[in-house]
Formats: sequence, C-alpha cells, structure tokens
Amino acid sequence: QVQLVESGGGLVQAGGSLRLSCAASARTFSAYRMGWFRQGPGKEREFVATISWSGGRSYYGDSAKGRFTISRDNAKNTLYLQMNSLKPEDTAVYYCAAASNPITGRRLDEYDYWGQGTQVTVSS
Repeated sequence: QVQLVESGGGLVQAGGSLRLSCAASARTFSAYRMGWFRQGPGKEREFVATISWSGGRSYYGDSAKGRFTISRDNAKNTLYLQMNSLKPEDTAVYYCAAASNPITGRRLDEYDYWGQGTQVTVSS
C-alpha cells in the first residue's frame, strides 16, 4: 500500500508561481513512476506530468509544457511540481499518483494510488 499526501496549493494571481509537494509513505518510492493530474471545475481529470523511477525522464501534457517542472527526491519520498506563469485556466484540484506497472505514464488507468488532492486557484 502507498499513501500519498499533496500540499502546497493555494490562491495565486495570474503570472505567479506555486510549488506542489507530494509525500509518499512507500519505502520503495523509487520503484514507482509518479505523475501529476488535475481536475478543473466541471472538467475531466487530465494528465499534467510524469517522471520515471530514477527521475531521468519526464513527460508533460500540452497544458503544462514550458511552464511546469516535475521532479522527485527519492531519499525523501517526495514528488514535486513547480508551476510557473500560472493562468486562470490552471485552476483545478491537483492530484499526485503512483504507478507500479506503467506503460506510458500518461493514462489514468495506469496509476494504482492517488492522493487526496490540493486546490490551486489562479485569479485573473
């Protein structure tokens, strides 16, 4: 079992930055491919970013590319999402997730464990 707890969300003005964190309970944190997803008001949950077990490779959804950076610290069992140049359309609940048997790392059904989410609100 893996427990994930997100933090770092809040209210920020457009153009600002936030850094989200996800603390994992798994001792074998490095064995999981980690990802970030988000769900805006009245919208489907969408892929934001994913990172490999070693942290050597990452992939971003179109909405995040060029503005967000995913990283992980396996020694601290923590996943991060640095969000810069935030826009009102980034407003959503952000979820971290862990996949033990990833294929692409970009599909919802690849992930086995999910956090409770943290709210990010970007004002215009």
